[in-house]
Amino acid sequence: MKQLFKKIKLWLQSLSFRTGVIVLLCCIPFYILSFAQMLLPISAAAKGVLWTVLFGLAKTCQYGGITILGVDGYNRVKEYLRGRKM
Repeated sequence: MKQLFKKIKLWLQSLSFRTGVIVLLCCIPFYILSFAQMLLPISAAAKGVLWTVLFGLAKTCQYGGITILGVDGYNRVKEYLRGRKM
C-alpha cells in the first residue's frame, strides 16, 4: 500500500505548476458548495451526506494541489499573493 501512495505522489509531483494552481483553485467552489447546500430544503441525512462528499472533494483538491505544487511552487504562490496585497 505504501508503494501505491509513493507512486501516486510521484505522479502528482510530475505535473506542471499551472496544473497545481488549477487543482488548488478547484477546492474553493467545493468549500462553498459544501456549506451552501445547507440552505437546500432536504432532509438532514441528505445534507450530511452532501456535506461529507463535497467537503471531502474540497480537501482532496486542496491536498492534491499542494502535492502537485511542492514546496517551491507553494512558496511561489505565497509570494505572488503577498505581492498583490501591497
